Amino acid sequence: MTTELFDREFLFVTGKGGVGKTTVSAAIALAAAKRGKRVLVAMCNAKERLSHLLEVDAIGTRNQRVAPNLEAVNMTPQVALEEYGMMVLKVRSVYKAVFENRFVAAVLRGTPGIEAWSMLGKAYFHTEEKDEAGRPRYDLVIVDGPATGHALDMLRVPQVICDVAPPGLLRNEAEKARALFRDARRSAAVLVTLPEDMPANETIELRAALARDDVAMPVGALVVNSMLSKLFKPAEREPIAALPGALADGSPAFALAMAGRQRALREATQRDAMAKLKEELPELPRTVLPMLHVPEFRRSAIESLAACFEA
Repeated sequence: MTTELFDREFLFVTGKGGVGKTTVSAAIALAAAKRGKRVLVAMCNAKERLSHLLEVDAIGTRNQRVAPNLEAVNMTPQVALEEYGMMVLKVRSVYKAVFENRFVAAVLRGTPGIEAWSMLGKAYFHTEEKDEAGRPRYDLVIVDGPATGHALDMLRVPQVICDVAPPGLLRNEAEKARALFRDARRSAAVLVTLPEDMPANETIELRAALARDDVAMPVGALVVNSMLSKLFKPAEREPIAALPGALADGSPAFALAMAGRQRALREATQRDAMAKLKEELPELPRTVLPMLHVPEFRRSAIESLAACFEA
């Protein structure tokens, strides 16, 4: 699974809010960089926490080096559009003539999804960008995408632009990006979930939505984040969950029994969620990341999770 994942040029990491998309993006990026890939992690106008995870300086709106073979950027629509325009048009005077023209500006403002495209287009461009020697500047671009609904809206934008924009530069770029995002050899979505009922259900729905014609993005991996290790056998969970009710009032073992009950119920929830994911998404390569019991989630924790992708 990981060889195919790392061999792609573009990954779009998404899932329900709060499932750990940035953590997964960072872990995949470190694993790929360790393999010698030149990697860019592109966040989408996010509340930036990648710098905290990697223990580096705050990550701004311009690409910056954060580790060997690894760069990162926190894209904002205005800066991304300016930078993307410069990358496409090459010459600042041409950029100013085109993008700062009031008629062009009016067309851009009226184009559905232009803010999302400014960020997605910048990320796409970096998959095509060459260095001075004519080699790809990045081997892998990872978009740390927004939560499910906003992610789908963003990924639909190239098709929207192809449908509504007149022939020209904007439409041409959208057509090329659309072709990349739909190419299973070069591009893939990475779905992140927790081993819980609601995130699992949303992940199954997201998989179906990505397959629709207006997106048509292949899915390269399913990542199940924060998996608790098993303490109890299946047959032990029910009696352990019932134990608090069997204790006398004021029992000194009550707190311990409650902790056991919560753990047994959580393990049962995990089992059910994993069974549902296996049944509904049997074709997806799956990586399970353990819940790490650490005082503070920092670089060493991300490196530990990165090892799960290397295994």
